[in-house]
Amino acid sequence: MPALEIIVNGAPRTVAPGATVADLLADLGIARGRVAVERNGAVLPRAEHGRCALVAGDRLEVVAFAGGG
Repeated sequence: MPALEIIVNGAPRTVAPGATVADLLADLGIARGRVAVERNGAVLPRAEHGRCALVAGDRLEVVAFAGGG
């Protein structure tokens, strides 16, 4: 099965078929606890990251929060 083409933060990216948002975050090296994800214009609750399978054409905005002061 060919890789899926998606857009992450405005840049094209390929993911494996069946990949979830959690898989994508792991590939990006982003800890799930400090991140907000918008998928196709709607905020995706953190509880859905492991169940939400990506599909070709998905547009995601991923914002990782950093601590400090």
